[in-house]
Amino acid sequence: MKLTTLCYIEKDNKYLMLHRNKKENDLSHNMWIGVGGHFEDEETPDECLLREVKEETNLTLTNYKLRGIITFLSNEAEGEYMFLYTANGFRGELKECDEGELEWIDKKDLFKLNFWTGDEIFLKLIRDDYPLFSLKLRYDEKTLISANLDGNELELFDILDDSGNKTGLVRERSVVHELGYMHKTVHIWVIRKKKDGFDVLLQKRSANKDSFPGYYDISSAGHIHAGDSSIDSAIRELEEELGITAAEEELHFIGIHKGIEDTEFYGKPFRNHEFSKMYVYMEDIDTDKLTLQKEEVESVMWIDYEEGTKLIKEQKIKNCIFMDEWIKLKDIFTMI
Repeated sequence: MKLTTLCYIEKDNKYLMLHRNKKENDLSHNMWIGVGGHFEDEETPDECLLREVKEETNLTLTNYKLRGIITFLSNEAEGEYMFLYTANGFRGELKECDEGELEWIDKKDLFKLNFWTGDEIFLKLIRDDYPLFSLKLRYDEKTLISANLDGNELELFDILDDSGNKTGLVRERSVVHELGYMHKTVHIWVIRKKKDGFDVLLQKRSANKDSFPGYYDISSAGHIHAGDSSIDSAIRELEEELGITAAEEELHFIGIHKGIEDTEFYGKPFRNHEFSKMYVYMEDIDTDKLTLQKEEVESVMWIDYEEGTKLIKEQKIKNCIFMDEWIKLKDIFTMI
């Protein structure tokens, strides 16, 4: 494993970014990164940082901070441990860099640049003032295939175009919801027939959820992880959230729903742009015997469809259900 440093130098709410556009054989060609480089013999991380910044920018750092250690794994290059810094004190005048073009970029425009997918994750951690962290990123060529923060696996989603087709891009969950990338989810509606219509099982989301805490929602729903199928994801979500073990043939596909939300939770933007495959589950269940995933679901309740229509439409129960999707249930029910 080789050892490197990378630093994001701050000034006037901007980062000094390096556009690596001068070396064709550069693995990061045409991408934007901070400044830094490889350790020399017997160097400490700080010594490497100070030397590399001086060589690439002509700046002498006077105030800097270690923010994280990044482990890079790839099938294209040697493994790497990278010591990640930020700096807000320096002296000197910028010089031309032989690695690429240096430019001060406003932080609000940072995510418009072309850089490695994993860089989005640690740049967001830095911005949110996350404590000193360890982040492991594994790539297949230039596609991020796994990410692990402080020993915990992060969720990665396939990014879709407006038609719901995969673009080949993969992004981490929090980045997807901040920037509003279209991604795939599954919605599973648990319903039961009765003499004069049908009931729908609603879940009440945990009060600790990062979005819509304490809201009534679809019976079960979840994201489709990068590379997973919708039906496998639906079966997994039912099992994890409600303790329902469903067979593939018991889940009836009823269509596609596109949902867009642009709001805020806990002072952070939440832009949800989802392409959802919808399923109905109609097998007999005993709600008293359900095993609820407490991190996700606080409780469940059956509600008559017609009564639910009024309550949801008039917002008499706090909910995050798309009304156009709810209305589809009535037409679909008569066809099953």
